[in-house]
Amino acid sequence: MSREDRPLNLSATLSRPFPPALAGLTIYAIGDIHGRADLLEDLYRKIDADKLASQPERVAEIYLGDYIDRGNDPAAVVERLVRRSGEVNSVFLRGNHEQLLLDFVAGEQCLDTWKAVGAIPTLLSYGVPPRLLTETPSPEEVRRAFSERLPREHHQFFSLTGAYCESGHYLFVHAGIRPGVALEFQAREDILGIRDEFLKFDGDFGWIVIHGHTPVTEPEFKANRINIDTGAYATHRLTCLRIGEHGTSLIASPFTPTQ
Repeated sequence: MSREDRPLNLSATLSRPFPPALAGLTIYAIGDIHGRADLLEDLYRKIDADKLASQPERVAEIYLGDYIDRGNDPAAVVERLVRRSGEVNSVFLRGNHEQLLLDFVAGEQCLDTWKAVGAIPTLLSYGVPPRLLTETPSPEEVRRAFSERLPREHHQFFSLTGAYCESGHYLFVHAGIRPGVALEFQAREDILGIRDEFLKFDGDFGWIVIHGHTPVTEPEFKANRINIDTGAYATHRLTCLRIGEHGTSLIASPFTPTQ
């Protein structure tokens, strides 16, 4: 069966009922893409089929960050997201990987840190010569080569990504929030990278927090948060959480490339 022939993969069998979106609104929240342009296109087909079938009054697509790194085509992912933003009401949040890219372009000495979490596929996808990544050039050489090849529209896309998005009962953020800290006082490092203090907290955040950043084999539904980072670059599964008038359901894009 080809990708195009696969049926819509919707599941409403979640661990508990979750509240609906605001009246008339359907939200599609998309987890960490990490350079998988193939999975993103497959997911768009499923989202667009769902829209056609359900005819929602208003739609918002909310992306949780980490568009780049690790997967093999980050530049194509960003190009597709830019194009999608002209077609659909879209909100793009920043992940820690986008922050590293912006820091590097701005002159910070973070190339080794960025490479350790998957920068090389991003640099190659934008046309940085492989020799600059396999030999021992200075970070300044790599920065110059990358900056010269990074389209202005893509740099603007990264720069305009947001920290969080609130809608009704839900808060959308890349990694999570620190318990007990008001939203306006959350540290950037926590929004982009928090794990244990957030993941282990079982109290009330004030919202149901929709997040990614920490890969899980299946979307994780807790009373106070939902994790939809299903490790797309490694598992070939990119997950979307649909929130509509009847609460939450899943749209996933399972696709194993032909060997």
